[in-house]
Amino acid sequence: MTGLQPLRQWARLDARRQRDPGHGVAVGLLRWPLLASTLLVTGCANLPFFGPGSAAPPPPAPQATVQSDLAPGPINEPVAPVVPPSGPKVGLLLPLSGPNGSLGESMLRAARLALNTPGAPLLDPHDTAGPEGAAHAATLAVQSHDGIILGPLTSADTAGVAPIAQSANVPVLAFTSDVAQARPGVWVMGVTPEQQVRRLVFAAKADGRTRLAALLPASALGQALADGLTHACADAGLPPPTILTHAGTADSIDATMKQLSDFTTRQAAAAQQAGAAAPGAVPVPGNPAPGAVSAVNPDPGPVPGQAPAAVAAAGGTPGSAPASAPPAPLPPPPFDALLLGDTGLQLAEVITALHNSSVMAPQVRILGPGLWGAFASKLHALAGAWYAAPDPSNRLGFVEAYQAAYHQSPKLLADYPYDAAAMARSLASRGYDTADLTRTDGFAGVDGVFALQPDGHVHRSLAIFQVLPGGGASIVQHAPASLSDMGS
Repeated sequence: MTGLQPLRQWARLDARRQRDPGHGVAVGLLRWPLLASTLLVTGCANLPFFGPGSAAPPPPAPQATVQSDLAPGPINEPVAPVVPPSGPKVGLLLPLSGPNGSLGESMLRAARLALNTPGAPLLDPHDTAGPEGAAHAATLAVQSHDGIILGPLTSADTAGVAPIAQSANVPVLAFTSDVAQARPGVWVMGVTPEQQVRRLVFAAKADGRTRLAALLPASALGQALADGLTHACADAGLPPPTILTHAGTADSIDATMKQLSDFTTRQAAAAQQAGAAAPGAVPVPGNPAPGAVSAVNPDPGPVPGQAPAAVAAAGGTPGSAPASAPPAPLPPPPFDALLLGDTGLQLAEVITALHNSSVMAPQVRILGPGLWGAFASKLHALAGAWYAAPDPSNRLGFVEAYQAAYHQSPKLLADYPYDAAAMARSLASRGYDTADLTRTDGFAGVDGVFALQPDGHVHRSLAIFQVLPGGGASIVQHAPASLSDMGS
């Protein structure tokens, strides 16, 4: 056993922590803003993995390279024999002072935890919050002959660090989630809109959905979702999606939804169908024209894997009838899966527009960003909708290891330096060649399997959450064990 082999037998996780993540597990753990320990190179059994059913590693022993102010307290255990570090030093760029100093310290601790094995490369941290900023910190890392740079934290800092590292041929694993910073040699390690949309597209395709569309806000998030949808549909072998953006007002949202759903044509078809009905017959909800799907209760029966509710009841009980109904049920829109990107009050307006345009389940699967996990309890009007996010149960082992070592819980963004440092440790003896960093089977980290792509993007294996009729969400598809299992 070599590489990431643990030093001593790990203790089992408490059975309570191994419960089914689809039943009662909180789903608001998505690390979205701006922004991983042991990694498992997929298929290598000698590399431990922090996932469900795994065990926490022993607390780290003090190392000569660990600053005393951030090191864990004394550990009354035998210290392993000293093994010389392997490979070049690992540079770490984080805000270790200033307003984000506390977050930076938690992320630094996570990186040290990942490198706490005999023979691991030395960690070389630099403060990006100093007077000369992230670019100067990157220059110091390059001058120190660091073989790889982990960080920095933000999109702006990554933009400043990238050209310095690239000119020195030093790879960067940045902790931002801004895919605009992705480029050859600079990888974006945060959970991104692109990764979420990719997972949703492949899941929708497996669900039989082949005609995708999107109604998105005219914002940076909307643009990221649009780009991700276009690329994912191409990779999945699906037709190009129809994507429209709105200006954020109720009128703009409603008009754009009607345009996207081809409402006028569908309304005319419904009127023609009504005219062709038996003389004197007036189609009403509950008595639709032959062959039509009721606009009030469109669900003809249970759909495997899908909650029976619909988008139609905007803000009300799923499946309930609106106060008034169109004179005849409308045909389905020209798409069978619709990506949304709004939150808050604008999402409420979007839900109203869905009802007004008769866009509903099960004809259409609603898809959304992982941000929805933070307020899923309020999304009952979107029952049956999907969003993609990391499975919270996957990081329980990491949390236990961190707590055992430092007697406190890690910050949510500590996953990224933990995974990045563990990857650096696993590849230290080979150097940090692009071919090794971008191995096709990837690595298994705190939040699931991920793989670095040659262009700086990162593919992630995420879980699919479904909004429940009473609000909240549960996992309906666990994160695949490998990226190939989702068609990536």
